[in-house]
Amino acid sequence: MNLIARKEEVEARAAAACKRSGRDENEVKIIAVTKYVSLETTRSVLDAGLLHIGENRWQDVKPKWEALHDRGTWHFIGHLQTNKVKDVIGKFAYIHSLDRMSLAKELDKQAAALGIKVNCLLQVNISGEASKYGMDPEHFFEFAEEVSKLQHIHISGLMTMAPYEMEADATRPVFRGLRELRDKLNERHIFPYDIKELSMGMSGDFEVAIEEGATWVRLGTVLVGKEA
Repeated sequence: MNLIARKEEVEARAAAACKRSGRDENEVKIIAVTKYVSLETTRSVLDAGLLHIGENRWQDVKPKWEALHDRGTWHFIGHLQTNKVKDVIGKFAYIHSLDRMSLAKELDKQAAALGIKVNCLLQVNISGEASKYGMDPEHFFEFAEEVSKLQHIHISGLMTMAPYEMEADATRPVFRGLRELRDKLNERHIFPYDIKELSMGMSGDFEVAIEEGATWVRLGTVLVGKEA
């Protein structure tokens, strides 16, 4: 199946998930995860009209970003080391993986130096897996309070990852948990604006994530494929 056919199939599955859950399909955006594919394939993804690009390592994305950054919206979706902030700041429209205060402070410092605000998502380890990045939900509101004091960070939403080995429907409590956390965050008015985005759902479970409220799904293999 070629890229256009995969895109059409994924979009149809996403639309069906929206219909099942009574959502407007325009609320859901697809991030094409291109971390496993070449510059030319990434160009093809953009040519196909997939204008949200997800990458997770600066050293891998650098040649792609330098060639294609004026096209589409670029999302940094991987774990971000504090010493790599200087490489990605100002280049990605969204950073999905803000999960600790040392990273928040460095993002704020680098953004201040550039005179910008950086759009971030708070990454939460809803499933509690030791192998997953993200903050513990128990410390979430305390962390949000601290981040709200930083002048150069704008919190756009929350992000999580479900266990890979789960059956798709078994991931539902993870995604529902993130949505409920976002709703509680908005009820507490920790930030002077509503938090909207939920970045959750990948190739194996994105339909369940959409049914539970995802606004961004991060799709690699099922959409873009994987090159050797």
